[in-house]
Amino acid sequence: MPSSQTVHDAIVIGAGHNGLTAAAYLARAGLRTLVLERRDVIGGCCVTEQIAPGCRASTTSYIASMLRPEVIHELRLAEFGLRMVPCDPGLQVSFPDGRLVSWWANRDRAADEFRKISPKDAERFIKVDDQLKKLARYLQPFFLEPPPELDTRTPQGWGDLFRVGKRFRGITNAEVAQLVAFLTGSLGDFLDKNYETETMKTMFLANNVYGKHGGPYQPGTAIGLLFHLLSGGEHELQGFYGHVMGGMGSITQALAASGKQLGAEIRTNAAVARIDARNGKVCGVTLENGTELRAKIVLSNADPKRTFLKFTDAKELPPEFLEGVRGIKMAGPCAKVNMVLSEEPRFSGTPATSTPQERSLFTLVPSLEFAERCYDVAKFGDIPEELWVDCVVASNADSSLAPPGKHILTCFVQYVPYKLREGTWDEKREVLGDRVVKKIAAYAPNVPGTIVARQVLTPLDLERIYGLTEGNIFHGDLNLEQLFFLRPLPGWSQYRMPIRGLYLCGAGAHPGGGVTGAPGRNAAMQVLRDRRRGKVGV
Repeated sequence: MPSSQTVHDAIVIGAGHNGLTAAAYLARAGLRTLVLERRDVIGGCCVTEQIAPGCRASTTSYIASMLRPEVIHELRLAEFGLRMVPCDPGLQVSFPDGRLVSWWANRDRAADEFRKISPKDAERFIKVDDQLKKLARYLQPFFLEPPPELDTRTPQGWGDLFRVGKRFRGITNAEVAQLVAFLTGSLGDFLDKNYETETMKTMFLANNVYGKHGGPYQPGTAIGLLFHLLSGGEHELQGFYGHVMGGMGSITQALAASGKQLGAEIRTNAAVARIDARNGKVCGVTLENGTELRAKIVLSNADPKRTFLKFTDAKELPPEFLEGVRGIKMAGPCAKVNMVLSEEPRFSGTPATSTPQERSLFTLVPSLEFAERCYDVAKFGDIPEELWVDCVVASNADSSLAPPGKHILTCFVQYVPYKLREGTWDEKREVLGDRVVKKIAAYAPNVPGTIVARQVLTPLDLERIYGLTEGNIFHGDLNLEQLFFLRPLPGWSQYRMPIRGLYLCGAGAHPGGGVTGAPGRNAAMQVLRDRRRGKVGV
């Protein structure tokens, strides 16, 4: 077999945003680092791609919310072209009766908007917002550090317990109860308890449970209320939402440029076939073309199932570990539809005075009951007749994405099944696309007649094109059983995997999905700590 002449210190599998983040930090520390990407473009699911001549879209991820300020500053991403413009409003919901309700970035302005719905709910909104932001601040420090090892038999376990305890210094009994309720309770129950109008409840629904299994009344769905209030963006703002100029691919292009300047090498069209290990230690990877690449450290940005069930020889892993990996809940419940239009969508209720950026976000989900019914249909393998659709008129926020006279509309869609009860996704792809267009037409009637190009990415397409096992955008469902020190599996949450020198650096590791860069940064820091302690190869 052909073999690389260069022995690298570290190899990173996958040039998605977490893989690129990890590579940049390793290169900054002086490690000879190689990133391998199976596609001909970098970015993974954080990418800008041409969907028609001269028209580009963020084909998968589409809004930047929790990109870590530390990653932005430490890797100098602004110097490499990253520019984000705050979404304002950060959310707009179109209702079937023609109303359009905006959630403005300024809280006082948002409260004024909500007073038109219910004065009582508007006042409650301010109190709940204070409560949620305070609880989110308790969780914030855990985002950029390994989860604790809850093992009182070891000094490290005791040290981790002490570290966790310090993070919650000053927390009250009432706040502990609230935190537990958010971790275990349902979004629907929380909203029913706090708000009187269905409209106000729907505003919160529209900002949560993205990409998760379960309707809003499923246990564990309330945690999104806290996740979305973790800080992000250049200025570390809680609840930040941003349009990325040039599309989401500008994030990964900036990460790649930073990494290259620091010394990292990135290869595309370099699909990994196998992670090589001997005597319980990683020794490199073998590509699909047979090329062998040597390194004593390998970081996988692929999801846990792809990493351990496809790339790794089962004989190198403990049977109970493999059993746990097989049990990780995936089955992605969402899809993406991207369109080029010949005129701007005209959503009902949009004020004539609104600016283009104020006409860039429209969420189409009428109620909690609707969302729950939609999930109930999808969980049995059917495509719901009516879908939850999150629309972004991306060209209104960034005119560089399309030539004059053309408009980019990207649509995040849920709930849909990974496995269909009848037929295949190749047969039903356009059925999904047609139902999305029909849904949008009920709120923006001019859209169907203006479609120039349409791209439908089913859960199966997300798996085949972007390497997401079962189409799961988070590399594993974000539920309490698969978070924090349980992610990806109990006992394996600190990025090190059972083979010495093998690390997980993608969304399947803590703290999970979203374009944050946190798993990549955390994994790289763990590698560097282990090298200093002599736990991995020199």
